[in-house]
Amino acid sequence: MREIVFDTETTGLSFAGGDRLVEIGCVELVNRVETGRTYHAYLNPQRDMPEEAERVHGLSAKFLSDKPLFAHVVEDMLEFLGDAPLIAHNAGFDFSFLNGELTKHGRAEICRSRMVDTLQIARTRHPGAKHTLDALCVRYGIDRSHRIVHGALLDAQLLAQVYVELTGGRQIGLGLAVDTVVAAPAAVATVRAEMRPPRPHAATPQELAAHAEFMKGVKEPLWGAPAFG
Repeated sequence: MREIVFDTETTGLSFAGGDRLVEIGCVELVNRVETGRTYHAYLNPQRDMPEEAERVHGLSAKFLSDKPLFAHVVEDMLEFLGDAPLIAHNAGFDFSFLNGELTKHGRAEICRSRMVDTLQIARTRHPGAKHTLDALCVRYGIDRSHRIVHGALLDAQLLAQVYVELTGGRQIGLGLAVDTVVAAPAAVATVRAEMRPPRPHAATPQELAAHAEFMKGVKEPLWGAPAFG
């Protein structure tokens, strides 16, 4: 099954309040395994960058000023997304900005039935624990040392690993295991066919003579005692 893990960075918390999408990163999974295919784009929001938002993701208005507009990347982005389920952490937030941009540019919204929220999954699996992406990486032993600031593609790559762990981990190589089990009887039969004939276990005349000589020095052996009755 094909799935897309994605993350966004924005100028703030509310698309309806005038904030805009500035970065999107996507990672493709097939059967819960990363394929190596990704999609990433920085976007010119055509507005200023609030200081608090820049502290989170490190993207300045100057850096974004020469980046493409959403309208210029939307076709490639939608082609990459296809009709796969879309996985995000606190997915309602990311969907609100993605659908906000699509609507603003005359495109159909992405149906929320495709939305998979890893935050909700984490709350169900680990009630009472911390559910941030950083906390989940620590819980599952995922290296996040290179995450200095938020970044859409980097966070999507980390989230892809978290998602696999949240949903039971990878179950790969089962076909190889089945093949090994099926092949085992034939391999055993081959080994048995090549074994040497068993050695005879009867004592030689020399061994019997040596034993008789040894027994001369044994006084009242137990095996020679009369039976109890």
